[in-house]
Amino acid sequence: MSRIGRQPVQVPPGVEVKVEKARVWVKGPKGELERELHRDMTIEYENGELIVKRPSDSKLHRSLHGLTRTLMNNMVEGVTAGFQKNLELAGVGYRASMQGNKLVLAVGFSHPVEIEPEEGLTVEVPTPTKINVKGIDKEKVGALAAKIRAVRKPEPYKGKGIKYEGERIRRKAGKAGIRG
Repeated sequence: MSRIGRQPVQVPPGVEVKVEKARVWVKGPKGELERELHRDMTIEYENGELIVKRPSDSKLHRSLHGLTRTLMNNMVEGVTAGFQKNLELAGVGYRASMQGNKLVLAVGFSHPVEIEPEEGLTVEVPTPTKINVKGIDKEKVGALAAKIRAVRKPEPYKGKGIKYEGERIRRKAGKAGIRG
């Protein structure tokens, strides 16, 4: 049996959960999330806990067991605490700023790159070289952070680009000089 799928999801006080077949709604202090989960999984809500049960031990059901539990846990955590991804800009002249709701990146192109976050996500720029992406949906927060990083991925020769906070860039040696 799945070790993760077996664990119940603890629902803290102040969070409302509604389960209807394979659809789950979670409402908390930070917002409301709704998700359609796989129809084979049985989801029960009792005594402040969400429990996932699988119909058989087939490979598909075993893999869906842990996934379903993790998705529900992320929903509960999102509406209570929220999620955040931090990015850093490395490179001379690389900077980020906010213009209204848009994130404007100056990362070595001939033009600034503008990114508008989806509804439900907020982008903050505490310093010109740091970007914080916040939201209640873990999937959307990660997708927006990846989209921002993809504008200028860190390159291995000089280490310039947009990287996740704490990400290590494997550096490569440059060309060896030929002496003759």
